[in-house]
Amino acid sequence: MSDNSGVAALFSRGRLTAIPRKAVRRDQLLAHLTETLFEMDREYTEREVNDAILTVHDDFSALRRYLVEAGWLARAKDGSTYRRAR
Repeated sequence: MSDNSGVAALFSRGRLTAIPRKAVRRDQLLAHLTETLFEMDREYTEREVNDAILTVHDDFSALRRYLVEAGWLARAKDGSTYRRAR
């Protein structure tokens, strides 16, 4: 499990208040989201990924993109499914 110290400060009433601009801070957030929203060894449709992210923040497309670009979620080549990568 990664060190998620301080990630709680990014949330208010269970909602993410802002996506951190600093890469290190954003990666801490992405690790937290991956561990709390997505199960290992399970495929998710794009809609399921969006719905999971929407439980914490409205900008699901940016967060989904960050999760994929940082290697936390793997997207199938055809874009149809996502899996937790780590």
